[in-house]
Amino acid sequence: MFNSTLTEDEINHLPVDGAIMITASHLPYNRNGLKFFTSAGGLNKADIKDILERASRIYEDSSHGSTQELEQASKGEVSNVDYMSIYASDLVKAVRKSAGNKEKPLEGLHIVVDAGNGAGGFFVVIPLLPYLHYLFLSNAPFLVLELMLFLDQDKVLKPLGAITTGSQFLEPDGMFPNHIPNPEDKTAMKAITQAVADNKADLGIIFDTDVDRSAAVDSSGRELNRNRLIALMSAIVLEEVFVRLVLCSICLSVAHLFYDKGGKHHRFKRGYKNVIDEAIRLNTIGEESHLAMETSGHGALKENHWLDDGAYLMVKLLNKLAAARILNPNVGSKVLTDLVEGLEEASVTVEIRLKIDQNHADLKGGSFRDYGEAVLKHLENSISKDEHLCKAPKNYEGVRVSGYGGWFLLRLSLHDPVLPLNIEAPSKDDAIKLGLAVLTAVSEFPALDITALNKFLQQ
Repeated sequence: MFNSTLTEDEINHLPVDGAIMITASHLPYNRNGLKFFTSAGGLNKADIKDILERASRIYEDSSHGSTQELEQASKGEVSNVDYMSIYASDLVKAVRKSAGNKEKPLEGLHIVVDAGNGAGGFFVVIPLLPYLHYLFLSNAPFLVLELMLFLDQDKVLKPLGAITTGSQFLEPDGMFPNHIPNPEDKTAMKAITQAVADNKADLGIIFDTDVDRSAAVDSSGRELNRNRLIALMSAIVLEEVFVRLVLCSICLSVAHLFYDKGGKHHRFKRGYKNVIDEAIRLNTIGEESHLAMETSGHGALKENHWLDDGAYLMVKLLNKLAAARILNPNVGSKVLTDLVEGLEEASVTVEIRLKIDQNHADLKGGSFRDYGEAVLKHLENSISKDEHLCKAPKNYEGVRVSGYGGWFLLRLSLHDPVLPLNIEAPSKDDAIKLGLAVLTAVSEFPALDITALNKFLQQ
């Protein structure tokens, strides 16, 4: 949708002035909403608020007899455009370019894709037989069109020569009957890892529902998501240009790799739009930045107009594979995992959500936000008295503290009465020490539900 506002193609009415998609991402279908795009990128909260206010005024005016704007809107024309084919063709061209314009740079490489019944099925071909069988049993002529649409989805990997047998959950189904399409979800990652093993594939790719996030699995079953994907993308980008990398507030464990490779790590607050906007801001003040990413799998590149495009992230991995196979046709996904060799990963990584009871008397009629801020302030004061702990000198959200070889971050959710606590440590004992430091401070706030934290500490 975003690229449709940039692509020059007069025959297909491109570029468009604006684009809208309906999605709930990996959330249940009853959370569907709208994403809006212009050539400047995705619209933010202020933009959405303005749209709603203007729409409300038009509605109010029409109910009082003023229908001028509604009449103008009704004069528009509707055209159907297969933009997905144009977009996919651009992805194919990018991979071919990285391999010296070789027609099938991934020939012989076995890549399985798990679309999680979301929108990512276009990356691979869908087998004919199951749909012919379904069509025969149903005896329903209208399904012929549906069959033709699915058969037309081999738009990226097959044109590049890849083998895609074993790809799974390619049919869009908002009920998500197999697993939640979320690269952070353990069940989802287990599904693509199993598919790689069962098919003896060279690489596995998994997308979230609307393909703004992605992850991969190498031939040995090693997951390339979260910090590993950030490290891998950073390594690939740093081969191309010296850059500043803007990462979310829980990505510190990959930072040392950037310094080794000549990059500079800029830690910022969580939220993919936050890190993207920060990268854009840094560029405007002369601090060159090319990658903005967070552990959820959202990643945006300057070269791709700062769009968090999961398909483009995977194309960057395919580019690396394709280029390597020009020199050695037998190269597999090891060329990717070699880039993150030496990544120091914490033995314990956990997120614990501490809920605020908004009906508790301790709030004294105040908001959960005020209460949460009071918890954070008290924690900050408590930490300053502990010689084993050190508060981060510069932090953009919550309270981030290092100690016992690891760190923790306690912050206040933007929308919900929740204080998420992230802990990363080299051992369970060290993680417990960090958790106890938090527990000691927050136990003085009776409206805060610390059940989950106590459960973690007692394991």
